[in-house]
Amino acid sequence: MKLENLRIIVDERERKSGIPDLLKSVGLNIEMKTLPIGDYIVAPETVVERKSIRDLLSSVFDGRLFDQCARLKEHFQHPIVLIEGNVDEIQEITDNPLIFYGAISTVVLDFKIPIIPTPSAIHTAKLLVSMCSKKDTLKGPYLKKIKKSSDLEKQQLSVLCSLPGIGEKFAVRMLEKFGTPLKVFTGTTSELAKVEGLGEARAKKIKKMLESKSKFLKESNQKTLHDT
Repeated sequence: MKLENLRIIVDERERKSGIPDLLKSVGLNIEMKTLPIGDYIVAPETVVERKSIRDLLSSVFDGRLFDQCARLKEHFQHPIVLIEGNVDEIQEITDNPLIFYGAISTVVLDFKIPIIPTPSAIHTAKLLVSMCSKKDTLKGPYLKKIKKSSDLEKQQLSVLCSLPGIGEKFAVRMLEKFGTPLKVFTGTTSELAKVEGLGEARAKKIKKMLESKSKFLKESNQKTLHDT
């Protein structure tokens, strides 16, 4: 397959990495866009998020990494996280390499996103070319309309994700069914159980947690009008 027949969509912020120029120099068609998710779209359903070792660690510390992974999974069938650089750098950045390996384990095991290491920008470019030249990549549109989630949406999802057994996928389904977090909280067990894939057992756990009296409750000795 000729390289000039292939295209990769590249996020504008990747310009300074030098990778877009490397891709151009081998004759690949590249389109620079501001992508809401990921850094390189190499096929209609394949997106690559490139991170240096330092980027990866800082995105673990500020909580961005797992939010990014959830969005990659939500919108693309084949997301890939590419880690570029020398793993020895971890020692310089953090005293606790377990933070780095813990993050990688979460991406691979919980999000089921493959991680590919490359030592440098030149190798990253070669990997992107090889992903792009797979035969089945020419079908379908590359760019999808992906809305950036607003702060309000994030807050609503994060409130629902605090319920037992609820991840982002179920939180989205709950909002699709109920409309607001308040209606989710006031819904009956059988209404909750009807959320696709949620089931009776999980619905009961949620209701139990919401309805159990908290030990923080201060009992008042004063009788109210209802008690007299």
